[in-house]
Amino acid sequence: MCHALRVSKSGHYDWQKRKNAPPAPTAKSRQKRRDLIEEIFSGSRSIYCYRKTHVVLRKRGINCSPNAVRADCKRIGIKSVTKKRFRVKTTDSNHDLPVAENVLNRNFLAEAPDAKRLTDITCVRTLEGFLFVVAIIDMFSRKAVGYATADRLRTEPVVESLRMPLARGRKFAGETWLHGDRGVQFSSAMFREALLRMNLICAILNQERLWGAVGRQSV
Repeated sequence: MCHALRVSKSGHYDWQKRKNAPPAPTAKSRQKRRDLIEEIFSGSRSIYCYRKTHVVLRKRGINCSPNAVRADCKRIGIKSVTKKRFRVKTTDSNHDLPVAENVLNRNFLAEAPDAKRLTDITCVRTLEGFLFVVAIIDMFSRKAVGYATADRLRTEPVVESLRMPLARGRKFAGETWLHGDRGVQFSSAMFREALLRMNLICAILNQERLWGAVGRQSV
């Protein structure tokens, strides 16, 4: 058999001796580490990678290197399961509503109060669920002059945030430009009507038309 397999007789008997011998201390420690790795991986709901597993092993008094843990994970056949971070979409630009032109073209430097304003919708995670916040910032003072909150993405909070500066007694001198995004809330008929009533000009990012304060459509 040794002649057919092209191995030496001494090598064959040495292999049999190692096979029947009890595990060496190194092999025992390696197997103990792999059992702990499987336990940690299962306890983390298959999320921990080899780096986090190595940190837990060190806390439990197992002295090893990250590369050793990585090799053990590969030998065992475990791999961390990663999930994509859930992101709430606050901008729905897939609509057929009229849109305004990007008149400001990122020129947000204002020389007087109430000349240029920026608005957007963001989402805040709370214990009761997601809260949508609409804010309007005056680019001269960099302060929020209007805001509103809602539990759903609607146009009403956007209009409410527009009314807040007027309710606080802020009067506009000349034209006030409002810069936002292509969201459906900033393109709805309710929003356009509110702009006309409040004598605001909308210059929405990357959009095609300009809503003027007196109905004109020129830049």
